[in-house]
Amino acid sequence: MPPTKSVLLRLDPSLASELQAVAAVEGRSVSDVAREAIRSLVEQRRRDPRFQRRLEQTLDEQAEVLGKLRSEDR
Repeated sequence: MPPTKSVLLRLDPSLASELQAVAAVEGRSVSDVAREAIRSLVEQRRRDPRFQRRLEQTLDEQAEVLGKLRSEDR
């Protein structure tokens, strides 16, 4: 199995109960169900043109900020 990264996820009690119920019905771990949901969200965003435009804008803004941090001596 490839290495994993632990992430703390805070959920309101109602959503946590629903997630636990889904996992129990499917006979899966809560972590597995949460990973599937997150993976699905990421894939949806990859196909979303509005998200992609915002991504490009954010990348441009961050490139500008990072460029300003660069040493002038280079």
